[in-house]
Amino acid sequence: MGKFRKLGRDYSHRLSMLRTMVSQLVKHERIETTVAKAKEVRRKADQMVQLGKEGTEHAARRAASFVRGDDVVHKLFTELAYRYRNRAGGYTRMLRTKIRTSDASTMAYIEFVDRENELREPKPATPPPPQRVPLDPWTKSRSSQQWAGPKITKTSESDSL
Repeated sequence: MGKFRKLGRDYSHRLSMLRTMVSQLVKHERIETTVAKAKEVRRKADQMVQLGKEGTEHAARRAASFVRGDDVVHKLFTELAYRYRNRAGGYTRMLRTKIRTSDASTMAYIEFVDRENELREPKPATPPPPQRVPLDPWTKSRSSQQWAGPKITKTSESDSL
């Protein structure tokens, strides 16, 4: 699995928990968990959506080996793959919600973006800034010369005689 948070669990428990949480996230499209778990779930959920976008048989088998349930695999390869077909990445969003009273851990919602009933509406796309015409370096130097005072040259008395 590479670099990851251990989350206070051994490997088999951690893997089982992540598989269940990713499956529930795909199924319900929003879950509430701790911030550390949400960050790990986000990584795996984005990988599963990327597999769904590939749409090959090999990708389907890889996704089915991680998530739980045929309905979850079907949703990955149909609904979510279609929804994010033009998106390059960042399929999930994490929103911090509260501090749990029992152990004071920070809770967060993790949800898919671009869906109905979102907790936070996406920001509108910002238009690109207008293109500026590059300045000619010689024009700049001429404009700075017009503000300079007249050039005074010293003349010797022998020149004027």
